[in-house]
Amino acid sequence: MTERQPTRRFETRKTAIVASAVDVLNRKGIRGMTLADVAAGLDLVPTAVIYYFKNKEELAQACFLKGIERFDQLIAAAEAGATVRDRLALFLTGFFDFKRKVFDGEAEAVAVFNDVRALNAPAVNEAYIAMFRRTRALLAGPETSGWSRTALNARAHLLISEVFWVVAWIYRHDTDSFPRIAGRAISMTADGLAAPGAVWAPKPLPASVIETGDAANEQFLRAATELINEEGYVGASVEKISARLKVTKGAFYHHNETKDELVIACFERTFQVMRAAIRQAEQAGGTGYQVLATIASALVGYQMSGNARLLRTSALTSAPEAIQPKLLEQFDRISHRFASLISDGIADGSLRPVDANIAAQMMTGMINASAELHFWAADADADTAAQVYVRPFFEGLLSAD
Repeated sequence: MTERQPTRRFETRKTAIVASAVDVLNRKGIRGMTLADVAAGLDLVPTAVIYYFKNKEELAQACFLKGIERFDQLIAAAEAGATVRDRLALFLTGFFDFKRKVFDGEAEAVAVFNDVRALNAPAVNEAYIAMFRRTRALLAGPETSGWSRTALNARAHLLISEVFWVVAWIYRHDTDSFPRIAGRAISMTADGLAAPGAVWAPKPLPASVIETGDAANEQFLRAATELINEEGYVGASVEKISARLKVTKGAFYHHNETKDELVIACFERTFQVMRAAIRQAEQAGGTGYQVLATIASALVGYQMSGNARLLRTSALTSAPEAIQPKLLEQFDRISHRFASLISDGIADGSLRPVDANIAAQMMTGMINASAELHFWAADADADTAAQVYVRPFFEGLLSAD
């Protein structure tokens, strides 16, 4: 007896469910997504969704696999390029054209990958790693044959992370400007921000860029930051934070009135670290390029140290919508400060005449993505990350290793 094939109606409804789930997933993260939310987006009851997907984990897996499939298509199109530069241009042009189609209603959105590790689904993990390897292969060629494996992995992570980060800022632009933005992103990705002949010379900053204050409270902040980075806002429950610190829930509430209060404190701590690095780099002086390189190197080194992580900006996607606007506003202020420093570098000739606003967002994305650099470039640490990861951002992915 042959297996009955799904009908067109079945596939249409299933596709609609995945599309609804992508919308919820991108707003609330895996832990915050419920089948009821997905069903409500289609005027269905939750049991109607269960007919197609037995639980939300299975549905989230379908969302991520669909997103990976879309990126694989973009990568496949880029593979036609004869050189690394050609492939970079094809990949980024294709991506921004895809984003334009999504905004104009010509294509369906795909899941962002902020929470992909929190799902811990073998099929998704395998497909995601394969996607990373195909992205890395776009950078392999005679012109990059001298790169070390760590350098190649770090640059591949930088490339794909910048693409993922676009969702955080592209909505501020009209879709008819996307081709122009793509051209600028291609230029900065391939050739960096530094002017020809500009010297890479970040200055060392103090190992601790902030005073940690109350030691007990700092431990809660660190544990919560790590869990939110790993599992999103909802996944970082009071129980898990307490368990990581081996304390009771009572002890948690002795130091923190609510979980939201702790999450906001985690963000504030991250802002404090970033602003401290900016201030100290400005005080150390130098060209605009040198100040920016000092800031980025210090923050990425801080993130890679493992002692006190910065909260990933992507954690905002699963935070309560009521607290998101003020937090996003503070991240925007930091990006605007980067843009101002980039303008200084353009004025003093140490940076190329790039789009300062886009470059600032790309710098923010690079710092944000350093939280996962160790997954792809295991040999990179707090001491070497500046050389293999931050420097290629400023000098371009096509610069010498």
